[in-house]
Amino acid sequence: MKHQNRPTRRIMIGGVAGAAAFSLLLVGCAPQSGGEGEGEAQEISYWLWDSNQQPAYQQCADAFAEDSGITVNIEQFGWADYWQGLTTGFASGSAPDVFTNHLSYYPEFVSQGQLLGISDLIEEDSVDLSIYQDGLADLWQDQEGERYGLPKDFDTVALFYNEQMATDAGVAPEQLADLEWNPEDGGTFEEALAAMTVDANGVRGNEAGFDKSNVAVYGLALSGNGLNASGQQTWAPYALSNDWYFGDKTPWTTEFNFGEPEFADTLAWYSSLQDKGYMPSVDIALSEQDPLNGYLAGRYAVVSDGSWMNGSYLGQDDVATKVAPTPVGPSGERATVFNGLSDGIWSGTKNPDAAWEWVKYLGSAECQDVIAESAVVFPAIKTSTEKATTAFAEKGWDISGFTVQVDEGTTQLLPIADNWSTVNDTMTAAIESYLQGNGDAASLAAANDEVNALFQ
Repeated sequence: MKHQNRPTRRIMIGGVAGAAAFSLLLVGCAPQSGGEGEGEAQEISYWLWDSNQQPAYQQCADAFAEDSGITVNIEQFGWADYWQGLTTGFASGSAPDVFTNHLSYYPEFVSQGQLLGISDLIEEDSVDLSIYQDGLADLWQDQEGERYGLPKDFDTVALFYNEQMATDAGVAPEQLADLEWNPEDGGTFEEALAAMTVDANGVRGNEAGFDKSNVAVYGLALSGNGLNASGQQTWAPYALSNDWYFGDKTPWTTEFNFGEPEFADTLAWYSSLQDKGYMPSVDIALSEQDPLNGYLAGRYAVVSDGSWMNGSYLGQDDVATKVAPTPVGPSGERATVFNGLSDGIWSGTKNPDAAWEWVKYLGSAECQDVIAESAVVFPAIKTSTEKATTAFAEKGWDISGFTVQVDEGTTQLLPIADNWSTVNDTMTAAIESYLQGNGDAASLAAANDEVNALFQ
C-alpha cells in the first residue's frame, strides 16, 4: 500500500534518564534535526551500520520524502563506531532521530530512557503487527508491555560450504542437507567434517595417518566474533538442538541455564573438534575474528554463519559456495538462533512526529519489499520474506538452508535481559576459557551462578 501522509501530530516526550558523560568525541555525528513548525520543511537523521543495505534504505528514504515531504538523512558507520557514536550521542544530546536497534543493546537503552515508546502510536495508526514473522514484534516490548520498535528484518544461521571441497570428500549436497549430530560421537555431521578436513600431506581427517597438528583445510571454521553468550554463529545451533535453552524465558530472561549438563556436553563435543583437528583453535579464531577471508583462501570447507552474510559468501566468484541447514540434534530437530532488528526513535529527538512516520514506513510492506528486492537480508514482513527468497533465487542462490527453520518452526529467540552486557562479558570469558582447555563443567556452572546473582 502506498504510504499515506497525514496531518502532523505532536508526540509528548517524557524525560530522558541521564547517561554518564564520555570524553570520546562522536564519530561522524549527524547534525541536529530542525524542529517542526507549520509550513517548515522537515528533516530527520537515520543511522545504520550495514553498508550493504544502505542503497536500498536510501531508495526507501527517497520514496518516503516524495510522499511525506520529510527528508531523511542517512548515515552509515562501521559496527564498533556505530555503537560508540550512539552512546556518545545520547550523552551529548546529539544522537540521531531514528536508528537501527539490536536486541543486545535494546534493554540497556530502555533502562536509560533513551527510546521513545510507540505503543499508543501503533494503536492510533492501526499498525497490524500480525504481518511480521511470528514472535518478532513482541521482542521489542519491555516488562510492562510498552513497545519501542517495529521489526525490520530477521536472521538465522546455516552452513556455507565449498562445493568443490565437499565433492572431493565424497559428501553430496543431499547428505549435507540431512546431517545429524550428537555429543557422543558427533554423528554424520562430524563424519562429514572429518572427510572434508585435509592435512598438509593431503591425508583426510577420516583416513589413517592424518596429522592433526599440520592441517591445511579445516572441515569447520570457528568464528572468533561468535564466541560469546549468544553463540549465534558458533555453539548455539548445537546446544539449542540438544534440548537446551539460554534461560527461563525470553524476552526478559531472569535465570540463565549455562550450568546445565546439556550445555556442558555440547561444549565438550564442540571443543573436541579442535582436539581432532577438524576445527581451528580458539586462539586462531580470536586472532582472525571473521573466517570469511580464510574460507576464500581455501582454509575452511564449511562456515557456520548468519543469513546477513549471504552476499559475502554467495556473491563472490572465487569459491563456488552453497548453503546447507544446521544439523539435526538429539532433540530430533535442527535449531538456530532467531534474531531480528528494529528501528528505534531516540527519546531526545526534536522531531518525534516525523521520526514516527519514518519508523512506520520502515516497518511497512512498501519499504520492506524494496529491501527484499535488494536480496541482502530477509525482511520481517512475511510477504516481503517471500519476495526476498525469490530475489535470492533470481541470483541463482538457494538460501533454503536459512529459511527451512522458519518454515518448520525450529528457531529459538535470543535472550533479552537486563544486565546483558555483564552476562555477556562473564559467559564469554567462561566459554572461551572452556574451549581453550582451561575450564570444565564446574567452571561453567560457577559463571552461571555469578550471572544469576545479578537478578536476585
